[in-house]
Amino acid sequence: MQESLFAPGHRACAGCGMPIVIKLVLDAAGPNTIVASSTGCLEVTSTPFPESSWKVPWIHSLFENPASVASGIEIAFKKFGRTDINLLVIAGDGSTFDIGIGSISGMFDRGHNITYICYDNEAYMNTGVQRSGSTPIYASTTTTPIGTQSPGNLVRKKDMPAIAVAHGASYVATASIAYPVDLRRKVKRSLEIKGPAYIQINAPCITGWSYADGDTIEQAKLVVETCICPLYEYVDGELVGVKKVRNKRPVEDYLKTQGRYKHLFRAEGGDVYIANIQAIADRNAEKFGLLD
Repeated sequence: MQESLFAPGHRACAGCGMPIVIKLVLDAAGPNTIVASSTGCLEVTSTPFPESSWKVPWIHSLFENPASVASGIEIAFKKFGRTDINLLVIAGDGSTFDIGIGSISGMFDRGHNITYICYDNEAYMNTGVQRSGSTPIYASTTTTPIGTQSPGNLVRKKDMPAIAVAHGASYVATASIAYPVDLRRKVKRSLEIKGPAYIQINAPCITGWSYADGDTIEQAKLVVETCICPLYEYVDGELVGVKKVRNKRPVEDYLKTQGRYKHLFRAEGGDVYIANIQAIADRNAEKFGLLD
């Protein structure tokens, strides 16, 4: 049995989905891997000086440029005739959707043979649960607080996988820690296909989402079973795979388990907002053909 390449003893919150993402990704990529990461929850919890949970070479970069750093590493290895290294960027949604999107665009445009992994916990969790481009509509954050004049975040979640597809990335996929076999397979496939790849992995955050202890995997299942987070993969711009949802559940089953949505069930007009979220899930089901 392969030793885990992400060691225990890190300082992530109990119940955090992010370390599960990292462990599964490294299990699939193997020891012949180099990782560039941005500032964020991952960096803060896994590398407090002088400690580290990483058992592969790992480099910390700024919020805005891990994709650029990885691009430089790839060019350097090519210069020395080394094309056998698995090169990953692993960053959160704040770096990916917002601050670092320019360098990601450049990485895609230049065609670097890099797999970019986004662990998506849907807000700037490390700095106090501020809204990011990945925050779902009507979720409450510290910068989109609920009140008499606000139902929470008023902006739809940015479709980052579609942006990657539009850039011509060789491989684009979404994944969930609730389906580890599917997640590992997608990481391996991204490394087999030449060119830039992007994988977005749903990573529940017990602090920012405010759900019950021990429910991390259940949260990851619910978001898929409600079709809020469809699981799919594209190769060279073509949709080649979709994880079917056998028993589609109403979005209320997911929303009611989290503190960031509790206002939708007690505020006047909350049923309208829930219906809007249901419509988003229904469109996902239709667009990707999720239902049998």
